[in-house]
Amino acid sequence: METAHKAGFVNIFGPPNAGKSTLMNALLGERLAIVSPKVQTTRHRILGILTEENYQIIFSDTPGIIDPQYKLHSRMMQQVRSAVEDADVALLMTDITDDPAEFATLIGALDLKTPKILLLNKVDLVTDKERQAELVKGFEEKIRPEKTMLISALKKINTKKIVPAILKLLPEAPAFYPDEDISDRPMRFFVSEMIREKIYALYEQEIPYHTAVLVQTYEELPHVTRIRADIIATRETQKMILLGQGGSMIKKLGMQARESIETFLGKKVYLELFIKVRPKWRENDNYLKEYGY
Repeated sequence: METAHKAGFVNIFGPPNAGKSTLMNALLGERLAIVSPKVQTTRHRILGILTEENYQIIFSDTPGIIDPQYKLHSRMMQQVRSAVEDADVALLMTDITDDPAEFATLIGALDLKTPKILLLNKVDLVTDKERQAELVKGFEEKIRPEKTMLISALKKINTKKIVPAILKLLPEAPAFYPDEDISDRPMRFFVSEMIREKIYALYEQEIPYHTAVLVQTYEELPHVTRIRADIIATRETQKMILLGQGGSMIKKLGMQARESIETFLGKKVYLELFIKVRPKWRENDNYLKEYGY
C-alpha cells in the first residue's frame, strides 16, 4: 500500500538565543539561518524546505520572543504571530536549564492551537538522568506537549529523531513548493544576512543591533557574482567604528562576508560594502520597509 504524502508548516518558537537557527540548519543540512551567540540575531521569519519522496516539511525559524522596544522589534513580533497562525506543528525550544514557569508564560502568550513538540536544548549540560527527568517533569506540567525531546542542536544530539516525531503529527497534503526549492527567500536576502552575521561576529556592544544591510545590486556574470551592499548605521560614531582605523574593520568584514557568500553560492564573488548613516531607522516605517522589515 502506498504511503500517503504529508506536508505542512513546522514553526520553531522560543526565547532569543534558544538555538532555533542552529536547529533549523541541522534539520535541513543547509546553512540557511545565520547564527551568533548574541541575542536577537534572527530578525526575519525564514522558511527552510525539506522535501523527500513521502513528505515536505516547511520549517520556519522565527525571531526570539521579546517585549518590543522599537518599531523594528514590533515588526519582528508580527512575524512570530504570523508563524503562530499557519503552524501545523509547533516546535517549542528552550534550554533544559531555563525556568519552566517563565517559558510557559512566554509560550502561553502565543495562544498556540496546534500540536506541540517540546525541545529541551543543551541536554549535554545536564548529564545526570534523575536531574534530566526532574527538569522534563517541570516543563511538561506547564506546557503539556504532545512529545518532549532532549536535544543538543549544536552537537546534533537526538536531532535525527525530530523529523520522525514531526511526521506523526503532520497532516496528509500535497507538496506546497517545487522539489528543488530550499527556501522562499531570494538569493540577495541570504547575501544580506551573511554580511549581517559577520557584523555580529566582528563588532561589540550595540553596533550589530543598530545596523541593517541592504543589497543594492546583485549581478550574476559568467565567472563572478558582483554584489554591492549598504550597511546602515544610526550614528556617525558607529560609521567610524564600522570602518575601523584606516578602513581596517570594513576590509576584514568584506573579506569574511565574501568567503561565506562564495561558499554558499559555490562561485567567485566581488563584494563592495558602503556605510550609510540613517538616524533612528529602527523607528522609521519607510526605512524599515526599505530594509525588508
